[in-house]
Amino acid sequence: MTTNALSSLWAEPRATDAPGRVSRDWVLVGVLIVAALLEGVLRNDVAWRPFATIVAVGLAPVVLWRRTHPLACVVVAFGTVMALGLASLLGGAPSVGLDTMIYILVLVYALVRWGSGREIVIGLAVVAVAAGIGTVADYTGPADLVGGFAILAAAAGGAAFRYRAESWRRALDQSRSEERVALARELHDMVAHHVSAIAVQAQAGRATAGQRPEAALEALAVIEGEASRTLAEMRAMVRVLRDGAPAEYAPQPGVADLGSLARRAPVPVVDVELPDDLAGLGLPPQVDAAVYRLAQEALTNALRHARNASRVEIQVVEGAGRLRLRVTDDGQVDPKRSVNHGFGLVGMTERVQLLGGTLRAGPAPEGGWTVDAELPTEVRR
Repeated sequence: MTTNALSSLWAEPRATDAPGRVSRDWVLVGVLIVAALLEGVLRNDVAWRPFATIVAVGLAPVVLWRRTHPLACVVVAFGTVMALGLASLLGGAPSVGLDTMIYILVLVYALVRWGSGREIVIGLAVVAVAAGIGTVADYTGPADLVGGFAILAAAAGGAAFRYRAESWRRALDQSRSEERVALARELHDMVAHHVSAIAVQAQAGRATAGQRPEAALEALAVIEGEASRTLAEMRAMVRVLRDGAPAEYAPQPGVADLGSLARRAPVPVVDVELPDDLAGLGLPPQVDAAVYRLAQEALTNALRHARNASRVEIQVVEGAGRLRLRVTDDGQVDPKRSVNHGFGLVGMTERVQLLGGTLRAGPAPEGGWTVDAELPTEVRR
């Protein structure tokens, strides 16, 4: 398990949300340089004063590249600390360096926050070696323990913020994926119904054009209306998908609109049976809209797949906290048609499952096709 964890860490890519250099980075560098100069001038016990001050000032600009080149920054900064520790050890001098150089802990944070897995491993190894050499060169007891905890705290802070950012990014990606699926489902449900109606009316118009020109004109009028509605809904969907464009959502149709849906359907007879008191049901908006979309898609499937269908029945019944939608037609079922085939049935299944319901679709024993869905009248949040 340890080997797998190390392999996973080694293969970890860099964080994808690393920001560029901003004005506050330059302000930070300026503050560090001023602090290093003041400490080098005012502090009396600085070993190798000019050299230590130059090193502290010279390393300060490294923080400008801590997000884009975290490993290089750590190697430069802690490599310098190693060199100072070796110089102190070999020269017999006290600890060389200014207290201001504690800012290099920012580089440890940046390494874990923005670096790749291999950069983190290599960089932390460099930090550990530098800390070890510094401890051997000038062991000060509690101060070294505090320094070690400070390094661990910087690394832990980088890891915590990285995990939080990655969790947020994954949640955002999942949300976007769910939105794309929902938009695809809406696009199919809205447009497929109108296109199917257009196809049926075009076939009817062509069949009656020679004997009943007025019927062909009526079919063309229906086609024009369906095409206009399709174009309007397509434009609304594209407006939602375009980046930066405001989404203008029209009120979602619901159970009460099934009657108008039936009147527009190019089927000789569409019977709709609804509960007597629709307003008293108090359906949640998502359930109300889902019932309409399910009925619309079932009606579309009847237009497209049920041969010689002359009658479609849409029945909505409420009871025991459940709302049941049943859509049947009297057409001839294509034996090659699969229950699991097509995006329409996939979308219907997704809608029902998201709301905690059940869906059954398939040939009816007495002939024709049946779609039977049950949805809860209350949706848990």
